[in-house]
Amino acid sequence: MYYLKKRMEIAGCHRLDLTYESKCSALHGHNWIVTVYCRAEKLNENGMVADFTRIKERVHGTLDHANFNEILPFNPTAENIARWIVEQIPECYMASVQESEGNVALYVEGDANGVEALMGMI
Repeated sequence: MYYLKKRMEIAGCHRLDLTYESKCSALHGHNWIVTVYCRAEKLNENGMVADFTRIKERVHGTLDHANFNEILPFNPTAENIARWIVEQIPECYMASVQESEGNVALYVEGDANGVEALMGMI
């Protein structure tokens, strides 16, 4: 199995629609750290799992300097953004989204066995 990891910094803003009172209901921004994890049993015709540039174009190109509420069709929590990233890249099986120091969401497609151990390394 082949694996790759692409890490990007994305500047973007959002506001959360919550069922409780929170300062996050107001529009605010973060310098997000997004990490995309891809895998493949065989390399593609170009000898890659996925092209780093195409991953950046799809994720960074869509989200950087954007208001996430205007471009994403869901409440733009870090958890939902991580799931959206996995859905954008066919080879992607996991994404982490850090909105600030100490606040990281992880989405893993399919079997998540061992993810608890990974969380300390991501």
